Amino acid sequence: SNTAILHQIRRDQVTDTCRANSVSSRKRRVLTPNDLKHLVVDEDHEMIYCYVPKVACTNWKRVMMVLTGRGKYSDPMEIPANEAHVSSNLKTLNQYSIPEINHRLKNYMKFLFVREPFERLVSAYRNKFTQKYNTSFHKRYGTKIVRRQRKNATQEALRKGDDVKFEEFVAYLIDPHTQREEPFNEHWQTVYSLCHPCHIHYDLIGKYETLEEDSNYVLQLAGVSNYLKFPTYAKSTRTTDEMTTEFFQNISSLHQMQLYEVYKLDFLMFNYSVPSYLKLE
Repeated sequence: SNTAILHQIRRDQVTDTCRANSVSSRKRRVLTPNDLKHLVVDEDHEMIYCYVPKVACTNWKRVMMVLTGRGKYSDPMEIPANEAHVSSNLKTLNQYSIPEINHRLKNYMKFLFVREPFERLVSAYRNKFTQKYNTSFHKRYGTKIVRRQRKNATQEALRKGDDVKFEEFVAYLIDPHTQREEPFNEHWQTVYSLCHPCHIHYDLIGKYETLEEDSNYVLQLAGVSNYLKFPTYAKSTRTTDEMTTEFFQNISSLHQMQLYEVYKLDFLMFNYSVPSYLKLE
């Protein structure tokens, strides 16, 4: 079918990018269990889903809870969002022994969903830094970003970290110090680092841009589409391309270029073109 061909093209794109950037040969590292904590396992339908924050992962986790709940849930949207993110509600691949991990990676259907990298980044920024309720992020990251990126920051800003500007967030992401200090938070970590597509051969790569069709195709292949559809709802607060363009207006061309370098593999691997609004010299 056309859909199967489309997914084959997406898989080939990943393979070619991995090869071209010799990501695997340069860093021929073996995956550790810690690398597999984003891979959610559904034993009953022999599926593995690598979740990427800000790419419909709440709804996909809800769907996985319906699939693995053995009848406990029937409607994904009845599961509260915060419950979908309770780690004990889903089993991840790092909880298995090495032989069990290898068996599942070899035999289960593996899939992930991706999104235009900068749109995903703006979505993460809006969600984590502009919402008043995300105080844990403001404390953990906001205060650090303000301290490092803002000259003459007020005591209050240093204490609360709840007014981080997008420009400061970008400066923090491209700061080599940040990358040496600790891995990125999963909300802005690259898909390449979260899901390891050069080491794990995904059968299906869904896209946020075609979320509904791709999700229902996955459910169809899993043999559950007769009783389970992917939840659709139009979120008016969703980050769009226009919005992303606006956020990037104030980012210098140097910073844009450095940021593109950070996310370049995601752009190439998942076939997203360089955004037209970028002022890449």
